[in-house]
Amino acid sequence: MRRAVCPGSFDPIHNGHVEVIARAASLFDEVIVAVSNNPAKNYRFDLDERLDSVRETLQYLRGVSVLPMSDGLLADFCRAHGANLIVKGLRSSQDFDYELPMATMNRQLTGVETVFIPAENSYTHLSSSLLKEVASLGGDISPFVPKGVLKRLKRPSS
Repeated sequence: MRRAVCPGSFDPIHNGHVEVIARAASLFDEVIVAVSNNPAKNYRFDLDERLDSVRETLQYLRGVSVLPMSDGLLADFCRAHGANLIVKGLRSSQDFDYELPMATMNRQLTGVETVFIPAENSYTHLSSSLLKEVASLGGDISPFVPKGVLKRLKRPSS
């Protein structure tokens, strides 16, 4: 059984994330989407909202589960869930430069390998931060996010 973990904060999940996760689901027997929570970050949505949003968005994919990732190392999360692969989407060479040292460290710590999936060209410009900014200024991000996410973004933040 090939079980992979696809980590991220998903604040919010967008179509670029969905595309990479769907491709991972076609490559591996099981994909665990690990929703992280970094206390140093300012999130638009709390962890429970992000988990709900990701679950709602990905419910159509077979073999995909969504779990919160507690504090600690991604490699340890993978080991605890019996995963031997990490899946990371890449939008650009800058993403690769950022992700490669972490991939090497994860492999050296626990033997977990990282598989990079290049983003579809139509999604390489997307980031959750950019989408939140555009939405907050009244821009139309409907082509870039799932409908449930769009509804959540239109609600006033708490």
